[in-house]
Amino acid sequence: MQKIIILDFGSQTTQLIGRRVRELDTFCEILPYNKYPADDADVIGVILSGSPFSVHDAEAFGVDLTRFVGRKPTLGICYGAQYMAHTGGGRVERADSREYGRARLTLVEPENPLLKGLAEGTQVWMSHGDTITALPDHFRVIASTGNVRYAAYADTQTPTWGVQFHPEVFHSEQGSTLLRNFVVDICGSAQSWSAASFIDTTVAELKAQIGSDRVILGLSGGVDSSVCAVLLNRAIGQQLTCIFVDHGMLRKNEFHDVLEAYKGLGLNVIGVDASERFFSDLRGVTEPEQKRKIIGRDFVEVFNDQAARITDARWLAQGTIYPDRIESLNITGKVIKSHHNVGGLPEQMNLRLCEPLQWLFKDEVRRVGRQLGMPDHLINRHPFPGPGLAVRILGDITPERVAVLQEADHIYISAMREYVMPDGRPLYDHVWQAGAILLATTRSVGVMGDERTYEHPVALRAVTSTDAMTADWARLPYDFLADVSNRIINRVRGVNRVCYDVSSKPPATIEWE
Repeated sequence: MQKIIILDFGSQTTQLIGRRVRELDTFCEILPYNKYPADDADVIGVILSGSPFSVHDAEAFGVDLTRFVGRKPTLGICYGAQYMAHTGGGRVERADSREYGRARLTLVEPENPLLKGLAEGTQVWMSHGDTITALPDHFRVIASTGNVRYAAYADTQTPTWGVQFHPEVFHSEQGSTLLRNFVVDICGSAQSWSAASFIDTTVAELKAQIGSDRVILGLSGGVDSSVCAVLLNRAIGQQLTCIFVDHGMLRKNEFHDVLEAYKGLGLNVIGVDASERFFSDLRGVTEPEQKRKIIGRDFVEVFNDQAARITDARWLAQGTIYPDRIESLNITGKVIKSHHNVGGLPEQMNLRLCEPLQWLFKDEVRRVGRQLGMPDHLINRHPFPGPGLAVRILGDITPERVAVLQEADHIYISAMREYVMPDGRPLYDHVWQAGAILLATTRSVGVMGDERTYEHPVALRAVTSTDAMTADWARLPYDFLADVSNRIINRVRGVNRVCYDVSSKPPATIEWE
């Protein structure tokens, strides 16, 4: 299968490069900068990412360019462009001031294949402290900005290009056009990577991989595990047994509603209500990371207990997606994020691991779900934290506090589904993620009727995003916020104040804990 290799030098936007390439119906693989494959027969092009380092730093990452430059079309982005210029005999120096933010592109060579279709003065996004001050002899400038002479260059001897801006980010207005020029026109992608082709190929691979063995899968009610279950069910049917553990901190009625939805999909699901155990182990715990660890530990133990009853199981399936795998290892190979889908269960259960979604980004998972015929209410669900409402309650976790937050959150999310925007779609579909937070460590004074109250505030959170790496607070309509605030205060006992969070990520995060 044709693929683009993206070599990761540590940029925060490397995943965005991958998503943009996949949007061009082209398979790509993100690899650490020093892991270019020995067998590259199916590689049609290489992209070098940005990096937090300067090419002059002692710890800067380097790669043997002769392994692919001249053999495969190559595009360097930011650090990647500077690294190729530096190693090719050019000069990279510290810029007089850090070049960050919007800039306008002047097309020096508008007929160049990389720039085809770009408009003069198109906006691009810069983010670098160094800049190229001299190109190697066989390189030529093809685009500039007001402050950056060598904003884009081309090699006259090999199919190699470099840009000192980031075409993968939203703020580069025609960045997708530039990437299409490289991936489709220059590299020759057949654009055969699609949800339908993925399903056909993966179902055939699963049948061959699993044979007549039995598989168990832990369901969370979220998009990834649900799509994973339906895909496996298409391949192996009743050989799949799903386990859905209720830790007591799901949304209101979610345990029942999700089980009913899974039955409608023909899945073989075991529902386990373990909420009493989780509440008992969380009693008195207020530190967020400790909450997560307790919930993770208890989930593994409850899941193991149920799975052990399926004595003939040989495989453990997980809804691991590509960002989970990328974020769980940094480019030096050290674990930087302990993710629930990339460790723990297989070692303890002596089962072989099956991860049919491991190459997909979140938006691709949703496309596959639609192609599989799954209902919108399952595949369009907002992301929800694994520990559930435990990390949306600031302070001690009790069944009573969870019940309060469940009710407030239910009012908020239901209203979001009901509120119709001018384009005819519900407000819920305009938001990447939303939820309510109970400030259980705080009380505020209020007046209800003729009585003074001293109860907890609830904060509402809603963000827009494309990948959750960055997020902006959603500009929800004032009349919607006023209505939701009134509903929550009037209907939820224990709450007398509603606030709206207007923080973006960064510097804040999407969740509060």
